[in-house]
Amino acid sequence: MPNLEPADTLVVFAALATALHVLTALIVASRRRRGSSTFTSLPPVTILRPVCGLDQHDALTLGSTFELDYPAYDIVFCAASAHDPAVRLVTQLIDRYPASHARLLIGNEHVSPNPKLNNLVKAWRAQTADWVVMADSNVLMPAGYLQQLLATWQSGTGLVCSPPIGTLPDTFMAEIEAGFLNTYQARWQLAADSAGFGFAQGKSMLWRRDLLDRAGGIEALGRELAEDAAATKIVREAGLRVRLTATPFAQPLGARTARQIWDRQLRWARLRRMTFPMAFAPEILSGLLPPLTAVVAWSHLSAYPALPAAAALTVTWYGTEAALAHVMGWHLSRRSIAAWLLRDALLPLLWTSAIAGSALTWRGNDLRPARSG
Repeated sequence: MPNLEPADTLVVFAALATALHVLTALIVASRRRRGSSTFTSLPPVTILRPVCGLDQHDALTLGSTFELDYPAYDIVFCAASAHDPAVRLVTQLIDRYPASHARLLIGNEHVSPNPKLNNLVKAWRAQTADWVVMADSNVLMPAGYLQQLLATWQSGTGLVCSPPIGTLPDTFMAEIEAGFLNTYQARWQLAADSAGFGFAQGKSMLWRRDLLDRAGGIEALGRELAEDAAATKIVREAGLRVRLTATPFAQPLGARTARQIWDRQLRWARLRRMTFPMAFAPEILSGLLPPLTAVVAWSHLSAYPALPAAAALTVTWYGTEAALAHVMGWHLSRRSIAAWLLRDALLPLLWTSAIAGSALTWRGNDLRPARSG
């Protein structure tokens, strides 16, 4: 292979990055037509929903748990404290749906540095269903939520998950968060799953109880700071696969501030760096900024006008994201491209900040890695 000149190397990188961007979008769009397995009969399922504080759309998301089109399921809400603001809402919902098999458990057992896991332990021990779903309080469940999870379970599966899709953004900052969640993070996660490299996502996790019990029970999810990272490793160690639903479930966003977005994305970036460093490392090359920089540098070296090449790349890049959002029915507005531009500008800053520090906070809790051994 002949040696490439610097200008040639830059344009090859930009072309490959753009091709990968378009390819992942095509792979994700094709999942809407993906066939999936079905159960001969629908088994009883228990849904565990931890709550901590109140978010803007919690009445909508928690209420959706009671309106599933499924013949046999129980709901167990978990709160660490009786004084948690969410307790009143959960109690009201249980009273509103007297025919539901729903209950609220209160208490906290410290089994890991992960507050959500400490909140869930009591529910895992209190239920005996063969199939268990752990779902965050901000997940909006469609009527066929459980059927979609179960239909994704195929031979060789150890866990079924779904990344969140940001919906109902009330502010421009929430538009940016939707840009992170949807055509960036969900695109990569779903494409990786289609290639056989699915990673767990803690928003929705369908377990077979016996599989997690053989790994040490729910406490085994405390091996990592993030329960989804621990889940991925547990499943892969068992020689099984994490699979993602063909189409993800919604997470209503409401209002967001710049600080909320930065803190959340930085926490996730640091967790990825700590738990899957080899997968995290290439993230510095993701987003529009690296190939756009390469195109501008190539234009300078080749004496070709930078503006037409940069404009063509930008239109192709964000046109692909807009087409993907449209096909998948994800949020798309007149502000989306501006939100994606700011998101991509933040990506290298987040990556650098994730490398530079290890501090992690979640809803006022400091998360610290457990000591080795």
